[in-house]
Amino acid sequence: MEIAICDDEKEIREQLKRLVEERRPDVSLTCYASGEALLDAGKRFDMVFLDIRMDGKDGIETARILRKADEDLLLIFITGLKEYVFDAFDVGAFHYLLKPISGEKFAQVFEAAARKVEKKHKQETFLIRNRNRNVLLRKDHILYVESRMRKAEIHTCRGNYEIYGTMQALEKQLGVNFYRCHRGYLVNLAHVLEYTTDSITLTDGMKIFLSREKYNAFVRAYMRYLQNGGISYV
Repeated sequence: MEIAICDDEKEIREQLKRLVEERRPDVSLTCYASGEALLDAGKRFDMVFLDIRMDGKDGIETARILRKADEDLLLIFITGLKEYVFDAFDVGAFHYLLKPISGEKFAQVFEAAARKVEKKHKQETFLIRNRNRNVLLRKDHILYVESRMRKAEIHTCRGNYEIYGTMQALEKQLGVNFYRCHRGYLVNLAHVLEYTTDSITLTDGMKIFLSREKYNAFVRAYMRYLQNGGISYV
């Protein structure tokens, strides 16, 4: 889990850091003293604790920029004034913490946020058995799956993995963002670059077969994927 703390008060940063590490010592945690520093880092976070009143870019302005880049980011605002709470929810805040921060309230809010992040991560990963070892793959790293008799080869951005399994079972496990474009291929719609009536070109340049009889259904599935907010990894 990637977490950022952004507050211009050193004491608050250190308090939040201690509270986070007490409950989740294995997280990756980074602290920033300003909204500009957080944005300049250019990192993707699962959760951000963000002070509302800061010099330079305040928390609300910083949050708007973060939200544009990541709709799923969990924002938890930190403020000493209750009147800012409604501004926080305007940018899709998960919750807020009032200063001085209560350890009990922090635990309540943080645990709820952490459970939500962990549930999302579980949905985004796929556990396989490859060469007598368990491998946890990120679904967004999978380009396509190719049938090989009783086995399947999973092609990812970081290498290929051969496993025992049927295409039917894998199609069910991987979910709606994967489409069975051919009896021997299952494609990740997020990695579709272009397509013709008989082939699909992926973002790594690889071409796979598209059954002519499945062309219309594939186009409908791909358009539906894009309309539902899917983003292609081009």
